[in-house]
Amino acid sequence: MFSDLARQSFAGLRLLLVMTVLLGVGYPAAVWAAGQAFGDRADGQPVRLDGHVVGSRLIGQQFDGEVWFHSRPSVNDYDTLASAPSNLGPLSTDLVAAIGERRAEVAAREGVAESQVPPDAVTASGSGLDPHISPAYARLQVPRVAAANGLSVDDVRRMVADSTDGRSLGFLGEPGVNVLELNLAVRAAVQGAAG
Repeated sequence: MFSDLARQSFAGLRLLLVMTVLLGVGYPAAVWAAGQAFGDRADGQPVRLDGHVVGSRLIGQQFDGEVWFHSRPSVNDYDTLASAPSNLGPLSTDLVAAIGERRAEVAAREGVAESQVPPDAVTASGSGLDPHISPAYARLQVPRVAAANGLSVDDVRRMVADSTDGRSLGFLGEPGVNVLELNLAVRAAVQGAAG
């Protein structure tokens, strides 16, 4: 009877060791190797400038100042560890007040009527990390960015058009402008004009 128990225990221990190696080492290594076949897509699509990572195509970030296109608001200040919506509903007085304040701020900064401010300029995305803004919000910012950088409005409009992504698969979602990539294009144009 003791030999049966020892034999079963040894078989169980061997199975534990084999599964630990297979699922604890082999499977993660296989997933990592498969991810490397997709290059930057498996690493979060980092954006590099002069050899340094300055952001990700997938995660929004805050841009301040007149020379940059601004991202949409973030409930969590673009904290990737706190990605979540505010959970405030359309009847929330706090949300309505925040939207009103943001709309007035954007209208004043861009020199337009509050009615011209697009919804994504005043509302945060569900994750709070959306890297895109609508083409309408990007176009609203063109005159300010062009003037602040000494660029022509037509050149900055072309940059917005070039940075606009279409709908996924041609019919899913809405067109969007990646703010980081657009701001890098503006930076390159400013450096090109100076050089």
